[in-house]
Amino acid sequence: MSTLAPALPQIRSYGHDLDMDEDKIGLLRDSSDAETDFEELRRRFDEDGYLYMKGYLGRDNVLEARREIASRLAGAGALHPDHPSMDGIKADDFDAFFRPELSENNAPLQNLLYGERMAGFYQKFYEEDIRHYDFTWLRAMPPGKGTNPHCDLPYMGRGTHRHMTAWVPYGDISFELGGLMVLEGSNKRMDLLENYVFRDVDGYCENKPEQVARAEDGGWTFTGSLSHNPPIVRNKFGGRWLTTEFEAGDFLTFGMFLVHASLDNQTENRLRISSDSRYQRASEPIDERWVGPNPPGHAKAGKRGRIC
Repeated sequence: MSTLAPALPQIRSYGHDLDMDEDKIGLLRDSSDAETDFEELRRRFDEDGYLYMKGYLGRDNVLEARREIASRLAGAGALHPDHPSMDGIKADDFDAFFRPELSENNAPLQNLLYGERMAGFYQKFYEEDIRHYDFTWLRAMPPGKGTNPHCDLPYMGRGTHRHMTAWVPYGDISFELGGLMVLEGSNKRMDLLENYVFRDVDGYCENKPEQVARAEDGGWTFTGSLSHNPPIVRNKFGGRWLTTEFEAGDFLTFGMFLVHASLDNQTENRLRISSDSRYQRASEPIDERWVGPNPPGHAKAGKRGRIC
């Protein structure tokens, strides 16, 4: 379930104009009205595949984390010196958008993502103790293409398959700046996902020399992408692309089988700052690539060979 999206501006994702008919695009359902009713939240998650919690994290808390991120970006020369760092105006030569190191030893961000408010949400949702990944995916996306359609499981499927992603925007994100979008009902389309979603981006064939060489260099033989064309994905799966204009304090959470992507950043020079973090039941196995003091992630140490 979601809200219809009348009179939206033309939205682009991965370089493609989305179909703007009301049966092809809509607004995310805001579940903040049920923020203390976890039985209802679980029902909505089962129905929709996601929960959009507007304002749940608190605007001031998120802006405090943004201030620390912006300070570090400015110190690294990533922001334009003629503008306040909180405006997120990129430096002319900025290009390294994936910045997980900005989350390390970052107390405001760590408290926001892994402190009582967020951890408590997942503990109540799961009705038991939880664990989170130690790795935080932090991005400062410049103008241009966003992220193409995909599910998260190919990147983190060696433990439980019932963990959840939390996407957090560090600031207000207009349609022009381009936030996350999810494909309505896609989590229930295992007929279309089964041959894709259980593949491991860090798996490779030990009996294929070209794949061995790629793994030795820390590369992938499978990128995890579902498609580079969001309109075609929607036509194949049905449903609607669902998004909204996000505000500082919002977060969007979803499971491993929900197809999602991001809108393109169509601004002239602003960075879209956001993070992904992951949470699961403590009683279930966890993917070893994303835990510990220095998680190996997708580097060579995270590769897994097999005979194909």
